[in-house]
Formats: sequence, C-alpha cells, structure tokens
Amino acid sequence: MSTTLSTDQDPTDQDLDILLKQLGNLVTPMAVRVAATLRLVDHLRDGATTVGELAARTGTHAPTLARLVRHLIVTGVLAGEGYGEGDGDGDGDGEGDGGTLRPTRLGLLLADDHPAQQRAWLDLRGAIARADLAFAGLLDAIRTGRPAYQDRFGRPFWEDLSAEPELADSFDALMSCDEDLAYEAPVAALDWTGTRHVLDVGGGDGALLAAAARTAPKLRGTLVELPGPAARARRRFAGAGLDDRLAVVDGSFFDPLPGGADTVLLSFVLLNWSDEDVLAVLRRCVEALEPGGRVVVLDRADRAGDGSDRFFSTLLDLRMLVFMGGRVRTRDEVVRLAADAGLALTAEGGSGSSTLPFDFSILEFVRAPGPGPSAKEEHHHA
Repeated sequence: MSTTLSTDQDPTDQDLDILLKQLGNLVTPMAVRVAATLRLVDHLRDGATTVGELAARTGTHAPTLARLVRHLIVTGVLAGEGYGEGDGDGDGDGEGDGGTLRPTRLGLLLADDHPAQQRAWLDLRGAIARADLAFAGLLDAIRTGRPAYQDRFGRPFWEDLSAEPELADSFDALMSCDEDLAYEAPVAALDWTGTRHVLDVGGGDGALLAAAARTAPKLRGTLVELPGPAARARRRFAGAGLDDRLAVVDGSFFDPLPGGADTVLLSFVLLNWSDEDVLAVLRRCVEALEPGGRVVVLDRADRAGDGSDRFFSTLLDLRMLVFMGGRVRTRDEVVRLAADAGLALTAEGGSGSSTLPFDFSILEFVRAPGPGPSAKEEHHHA
C-alpha cells in the first residue's frame, strides 16, 4: 500500500527538506576533510588570511580554492566579508583579497593543536579519514555483509596498516589521544592480584599491556600482533623499560596462540570482526588459557540510549562494517558468542572502583564446565 504525498506541503516540510539535503550531501563532509588536510585553519591563524595567501601556503589552485572557501563560509566553518559571492574583485579568478578570512568558533576545532584532535581525524592522509572513503561502497557492504575497504584499497584494513607505517602511525596517534582514559581507566578497573602472565591478543602497539605492567610490577606479558604493530609494541616496551617483562610475538590470532597465560586479554578486537571470526578468535583464546585462568574482553558496548551516544554508537558500527566487516555488539551478544566458544561470564564492568570512560565495557570469562565446543577449528586468515 502506497502513501500519496499532498502537493500542499506542511510549513515544516521545507525545513525538513533543507535538513535532508544537509544530511544527504557528500559535498560538505569532503570539503571539511579537504580543509583539515590542507590545514587551512592553522594557516589562517598563522597570518595567511586571503585565498591567494592560502593557495601559496598549501600549493593549491587559487580560483578553485576560493570556491572551497565559499562553501566553508556558507557552512559556518570560516568567516570573511566579500567571499559569499565570487572572490570580492568581480573578475572570477578567485584571487582577489575579498576581505580577511578567519575561522569561526566551529572552524577552530580544525586547528591542529585543538584538544579534540578533529583535524587529525579528518585528515585524508590519515588512517581513519582515508578509510572513510570506502563508504562509497556502503551499498555493496549492505548487500553482501562484507567490508568495502579492501575493494577500494586492495587489501584488508589491518594488513594495510601493517604494511604502511605512515598510516599505522596516524592510527596509533588517534587511538592514543585519550590514552589515560582508554588504557589507564580499564586497567584500574581490573583486579590483577592473582595474575601471573597476561597474553594480550591483538593488542596493537602494546599501550594497554604496558599500562597493566606499570600497575602490577610483578606481572609478565606476551603480546601477539601482525608485524607492523608488533614492531611498534617492541619500541614502546623498550622505551618504557618494560621489555624485560613484556615480550612480543609476530602472528595472527586466528592461528594457535602462545600458551602459559592465566589472563588472556582482548582489547578492542571483537568489534573489528564478524561473528564467525569472533568465534574463531575466542576459541584460540580458550586453547591458550591456563586452567583456572580468565579471558578479559574490553570493547565498545552497544547500549540502548538516545541522543549523541546512540549517534556515535551507530556511526562506529557502520565504520566497523565498511572498514573490516565487524560490528558493535551488545553485552548479551558478546556473552552468547563467548558461550559458543566454551566460556562462561564471571564478572562485568571491572572489579575495581574506577568508572569506565566513553562506552567501554569489560567482561570477564572463565572456561565453562563440561567439554564445550571443539577448539581445534582452523581459521585461515592473515
């Protein structure tokens, strides 16, 4: 049954039409990313306050840059008299002074030294904004359930970062911008009293394992990662004087893992993968776990809510789909997958008194009673 729209629009429909055009256009998000990549706000603050000066600083085509600037003014990122129509000199070349340009309060968020680090997040040469270009393949991802990143860039996301040091460095920098919250708070929320050896599975550059080692001076640990992040983890551990207690093994968590750990740590791993892959990773963790040990899952949680929290949760969820084929899961979804891998939930939220930041979640598991599922399934991934 179809619904026929009236030709006489409600007065609010025009506002909704404008809103939908703002939500649906790809021009503004790309214009903001280009402004971030060219560091326009930093150049403006440094005294290059006309299109001509900005073009000289950024190595861009002044008449074309003027067109970008006009859109940034209309959208409230920049401000400047005489740039709303043409470039201010009437000749259409985009090189007239048109008055002095300046960033608005909104535009100042694109300054490189702003605490929010939005310029780095939107820089098209960085790992995240570059990966966002794969959203051109969102339709195919929705149709197939497979990530679009590899179709655009030729290899899976994590392999790309492992092979491209500059991309990896930008990713690590973005992930560590709130390092005290992202790592110190979860470590403080966990009880390390009975822990002898931690196996950090897919632990990136080792920031979380290093935080755990600083908190528990007797703790020893092993990190398993692909070669790129593994090399960065070695540098981190050596620089922090922790390489006598923390070792790094190059490898994939889809392959057999080093044994001997009484705590297996999965930090921000599961959301990157499909349910099938998550089950394979969890089974490898069960194989590696010492009797009586625990598996600790630190991840982002999809919680029922509204407003900005729900917005960012769904945004991250779609990024996980497009980048890696993963998803943001609810607590119950993670618990069900863990049960299928032979694990039983024993604690959640951390046993300490710290409040977890953002939408982080901690779930602690032990081997479930009984034989459980076979842990011998092979999973051939890079």
